[in-house]
Amino acid sequence: MNERVHQAITQEQQMQREVTRSVEHDVQVHLVNSFTRDNSGGNPAGVILNPPELSVAQKIAIARQVGFSETAFVYVGEDTDFKVDFFTPEGEVDFCGHATVAVFFTLASLDRLAPGHYTQETKAGILSVAVSPHSVVMDQALPVTRQGPDIDDVAVALGVPPEVITGTGLPIAVVSTGLPDILIPVQPGQLDLLQPDYEAIANLSRKFDAIGFHVFELSHQTSITAHCRNFAPLYGIDEESATGSASGALGCYLVNHLLPGKTHFLLEQGRAMGCSSLIQVTIDTQEQRISRVRVGGQAIMVGTKTVKHPFL
Repeated sequence: MNERVHQAITQEQQMQREVTRSVEHDVQVHLVNSFTRDNSGGNPAGVILNPPELSVAQKIAIARQVGFSETAFVYVGEDTDFKVDFFTPEGEVDFCGHATVAVFFTLASLDRLAPGHYTQETKAGILSVAVSPHSVVMDQALPVTRQGPDIDDVAVALGVPPEVITGTGLPIAVVSTGLPDILIPVQPGQLDLLQPDYEAIANLSRKFDAIGFHVFELSHQTSITAHCRNFAPLYGIDEESATGSASGALGCYLVNHLLPGKTHFLLEQGRAMGCSSLIQVTIDTQEQRISRVRVGGQAIMVGTKTVKHPFL
């Protein structure tokens, strides 16, 4: 294990003990907005460094108290620098991109990590993370792709005519670079007009073993590749403003279906929520096959919050 990491977590463990002595059974949560755009927007995540021993049910209860789409529980890793568990208010997920950015940005902001490369153990595998003074960039798993739902069913769930999807000439697909999402193209100008039926989206997500819908339209702006919206009501998230895992999957999708020679993508998400965010994606290829997936962005610290240790 990286000695700097051990020292960082040891310091945080001592802090948690001191908090516990003064306010019994409280847990400190760092609040971070990830994938910000010019220090605004972004997607909030909670970060708990070296928490006390907790059951799955207790972690879910804490995630509900935090109230964000995801909360990360960070431990010292055995064969990695960190072990990170990710929880929504409804349950555990294997991986979370914006919470990963939040974890490493928190440690760097607290001067407990120097710029460099680190590893984290997640239920999606062991992944590398690069920390710089201005951003956090994570490696994601290589893409796994399978067939998506019928266009008519998806169109009904999104409240649009099927032609809004078929007019793109692109397929609906389930793609995972750590978490599976249903990727859905729509024609330019249609993204903000969606009328999502959250129950229908949850049912299709469950049927296709996916987290949710990641809907995108190609951008007319030269710097931005696509604008996106993400709906994950199956996990208690009607819509979120930046989704790192789905962004990695979308980068792979674009390389495979539309932009085979492109390696760098800038994705915007959250516009319809009034919380525009920017996510950077880099896809490396070797012999026309995807060999590496990286997703990164900036973040800002919002503050801290104290939540009660749940007795379950």
